[in-house]
Amino acid sequence: MRRLKKKLLKSFKDAIRGILYIFKTQRNFRIQFVCFILAVGAAILLELKLSEIAIVVFAGGLVMVGEMVNTGLERLVDLINPQYHPFARDIKDISAGVVLVASILAVIIGIIIFVPAIIELF
Repeated sequence: MRRLKKKLLKSFKDAIRGILYIFKTQRNFRIQFVCFILAVGAAILLELKLSEIAIVVFAGGLVMVGEMVNTGLERLVDLINPQYHPFARDIKDISAGVVLVASILAVIIGIIIFVPAIIELF
């Protein structure tokens, strides 16, 4: 049981180290995180329904998860093949595309949720 707790604690420490690494090294992640905090803050200030806040949190979280996966894939590609290769470029472009698609979806979700709430204010 003790060994299991140690392994679990190490897993959490490693995951937190990964999150801190992303924060320290990835400017886009920091920008996305600030946008996430602003969006959630705005959702709370506008007193959106709990379900709408959950959707905003999910959409923003999805963008950040995409950025983390993108960074991980880029690092893996660089490790496996440091030289230029068209497949390596494709992998990096595809993983960056994942972040772009997630970001576009998050903006669309934001428009759908926030615009009616802002219109209600006036």
